[in-house]
Amino acid sequence: MRELAVLCADDERPALEDLERLLQGSELVGEVEAVDGPAQALSALARRPFDALFLDVRMPGMDGVELARVIGRFATPPAVVFVSAYETAAVDAFELGAVDYLVKPVSRRRLDEALARVAATRSHAMGQEADDVVPVPTARGGTRLIPRSSILYVQAYGDYVRIVSDEGRFLLRDALADVEERWTPFGFARVHRGYLANMRRATEVRPQLNGTAVLVLEDGSEVPIARRQVGELRRRLRAGS
Repeated sequence: MRELAVLCADDERPALEDLERLLQGSELVGEVEAVDGPAQALSALARRPFDALFLDVRMPGMDGVELARVIGRFATPPAVVFVSAYETAAVDAFELGAVDYLVKPVSRRRLDEALARVAATRSHAMGQEADDVVPVPTARGGTRLIPRSSILYVQAYGDYVRIVSDEGRFLLRDALADVEERWTPFGFARVHRGYLANMRRATEVRPQLNGTAVLVLEDGSEVPIARRQVGELRRRLRAGS
């Protein structure tokens, strides 16, 4: 996959430099250009195309939302990611088709999620088959994108979660409850206090001798099911969800 070309704009120099440094540290990004405001952003976009524009909301003159409206009229606009210390413009941002909305200070995890969405958006625009992807850290300190559909289950692991997928096993610094909140729309369900399973990869609810049950996944792996969840999971499997 070609690395991303990213433009970032913020009138506050320290915030701009922090964002530029984060972007440069991502293996998904090939080049970064940082500018001080909307006028400079328009000038940069006139010179060459970018895959993404990371844009502060509150800037003097034309603010970020107004700039996004202008850019939206381009023949091939970049994917827009808003970056702000406030959440007040989030509704406007998504009405304009923003890929993501990051709240300062931006964490590495949220930045990687935004970049993954940019990469998926670009693949779709190029007519490629785009699968929703999840950024995960690698053993060498890099970042790898894995298809969310390849993930079988997620297990709580202290301050981390363990992701078990067709691509391998990965540790992600996150809380299982937060992963559940974000991934429920993608077919994942909390089957046990320590497990989140991809119900689209589940094949059977298998009873156990002690009256409990396990969820069997496509690769043959099993995860425990909380007693109160057994009936609901059986219903979901019969319904094909």
